[in-house]
Amino acid sequence: MLELQSIKRHFGALKVIDGLDLTVERGEVLGILGPNGAGKSTLFNLISGNLPPTSGRIFFEGKPLNAARPWTRVRSGIGRSFQIPKPFVHLTVFENILVSAAHGAGLSLKHAKAEAAQAMDLAALSSRADTLAGDLSLLDLKRLELAKALATRPRLLLLDEIAGGLTDSECGELLDIISSVHGKGVTVVWIEHVVHALMRVATRLAVIAEGGLITTGPPREVLEDRRVHELYLGAVE
Repeated sequence: MLELQSIKRHFGALKVIDGLDLTVERGEVLGILGPNGAGKSTLFNLISGNLPPTSGRIFFEGKPLNAARPWTRVRSGIGRSFQIPKPFVHLTVFENILVSAAHGAGLSLKHAKAEAAQAMDLAALSSRADTLAGDLSLLDLKRLELAKALATRPRLLLLDEIAGGLTDSECGELLDIISSVHGKGVTVVWIEHVVHALMRVATRLAVIAEGGLITTGPPREVLEDRRVHELYLGAVE
């Protein structure tokens, strides 16, 4: 569904992504792990078009993405959440999601309202529809980020540390929503430091560090990989 070929993103002499090859298969939940500064959020910015690659090629469903603007990528089926929620704080929950449906998915107002209501219900936010986004708890802000992304009608959903800062019970609620979204046929790529959250839903893990792919495979195998242990815990004699 998604293919990155020899992707590089350099900021002057700083090589944040440096020759990364990665594929995402339709229907999977790919969890991405890596230490701080590994280039995970930069990777999402490259896929969503917020940053251009220094070199390399990106394909979505077989079509080249390099020249596509961010809004074109959204309308082609790529939705994303952001690590730090930035809603329109003076708009209600429903109005925030409606903006995504109308401008992200490019729907008419009538269809955007229906899509926003569906996304809001899926994210378990219907009871907060008329609440100003600036008055939401962290959990509800995370849900709003997810609902805004879902309102763009993604076939590929990019989640950037959406479980960060949540309690175990709150994280469990969010995982139930993500599992439901995946069950509806949406392919998910999820950056997360909360490893136990990824283990509940991920069908495959990929670990990146120093701008490249360290390993990828079934979650248990990846977590038992010596290179991953060394990356997080240091070399083991």
